[in-house]
Amino acid sequence: QVQLVESGGGSVQSGGSLRLSCVASTNNRGGYCLGWFRQAPGKQREGVAVVDGYGRATYAPSVSGRFTISEDSARNTMYLQMNNLKPGATGLYYCVASPLLYGGRYCPPLLAPQYNYWGQGNQVTVSS
Repeated sequence: QVQLVESGGGSVQSGGSLRLSCVASTNNRGGYCLGWFRQAPGKQREGVAVVDGYGRATYAPSVSGRFTISEDSARNTMYLQMNNLKPGATGLYYCVASPLLYGGRYCPPLLAPQYNYWGQGNQVTVSS
């Protein structure tokens, strides 16, 4: 079981930066993939970035080089640093978790049905 509580987000102009935080409560951090999805108005949820228990990160091509996923294990907190934000990044951002695959080594693909646990969602708005 994993409980996810998000914070951060808000409004920013195009080119600006924001940071999202997610406290992941679990007794088995090493057994889970943690990450972020987002949902723009009228669109399906899409994967943004995930990280496994070894710190290996995977990013969606649309955010690679601008977004960084990281963890503070002492605080059980995961972060998403978003730089050079564009209006297309506007949407609800969800913290997610799912058991690691293939003997506990790899994150599932960046597809929403692959992730079992979801936070409440935080709004990010990027204006042009």
